[in-house]
Amino acid sequence: MKYLDEFRNPETVKKYAEAIHKTASRPWRIMEICGGQTHSIMRFGLEGLLPDSLDLVHGPGCPVCVTPIELIDCAIEIARKPEVVFCSFGDMLRVPGSETDMFSAKADGGDVRIVYSPLDAVRLARKHPDKQVVFFAVGFETTAPANAMAVLQADKSGIDNFSMVVSHVLVPPAIEAISASRDSCIQGFLTAGHVCAVMGYNEYEPIAERYKIPMVVTGFEPVDILHGIYRCVSQLEKGIAKVENAYSRTVRPDGNKHAKKTVNDVFKVVTRNWRGIGEIPDSGLDLRDEFIRFDAVRKFGLSIRPVSENTECKAGEVLQGILKPDQCPVFGSKCTPEHPLGAPMVSSEGACAAYYRYHGKG
Repeated sequence: MKYLDEFRNPETVKKYAEAIHKTASRPWRIMEICGGQTHSIMRFGLEGLLPDSLDLVHGPGCPVCVTPIELIDCAIEIARKPEVVFCSFGDMLRVPGSETDMFSAKADGGDVRIVYSPLDAVRLARKHPDKQVVFFAVGFETTAPANAMAVLQADKSGIDNFSMVVSHVLVPPAIEAISASRDSCIQGFLTAGHVCAVMGYNEYEPIAERYKIPMVVTGFEPVDILHGIYRCVSQLEKGIAKVENAYSRTVRPDGNKHAKKTVNDVFKVVTRNWRGIGEIPDSGLDLRDEFIRFDAVRKFGLSIRPVSENTECKAGEVLQGILKPDQCPVFGSKCTPEHPLGAPMVSSEGACAAYYRYHGKG
């Protein structure tokens, strides 16, 4: 923990909280994009340190939460096949599809395994040539390089029993979609530092300019988050709208060039459906034609059919900052981590899970 001490230092936290109080002269509404930031805000009680006039709302930065139901259904169908070893990060096992979840597929006899890297799935494919090993490739720009590397490794090694269900999404188009919405009342953004560590923050600059909304690249510890809020409020008070980097120990303007090249070599930009939000143009990644043999949905001859959301679940409005989790009528009653109606109640980055864990059951 010693390496985190300076970013959780109570005196530094107090200093930034006081600076925010002195700077904020009117109501402001700021959205933190990343679910990891939401959990830190809830865990450390940062909202209680802010002026009452400053409203933090929570964005769509939880890749598990926005994975479309139809792809979860495809993944479940694949996982039930006797010749398949289905690999996934743990969060995805409890996310509800249209009828059931991956955990139920495992309980019914499917060989579903939790892995910590897509390269674990490649190793399983090499070890079990008699099985089809499928990895559920979800995530933002942060996980895309490792997933691309897994494809390149399988390709180079001639491993033909490895494939992926790809559900990658991109952050800047989602921020633009929220900013462009007539219903949006977001006045500033805290952008996710780990995403920017890969992709940089140059892509945000035209969005900040177009919609006159300040954006601050922020980390995940209390000092990081309050520093980001202070710089965002300072811009708002001065009528400035630009991108600032408050996470310079990790983030560079153009990101990680080698990681970006790996991603671009394997994936192409596509329109993606976001669960609870809808279709956002140019907001996803999918395999390039030369790697299409690693597409599990195609390999198993499945069709992606649109699926309706559960009408009781207000996750889409939560993900767009329209509602806070505890304003959903089923929060903590019909929808709990044990029996979730929507993905934000399941994921370790889900806003509903954060409220349930740190704010109580409603």
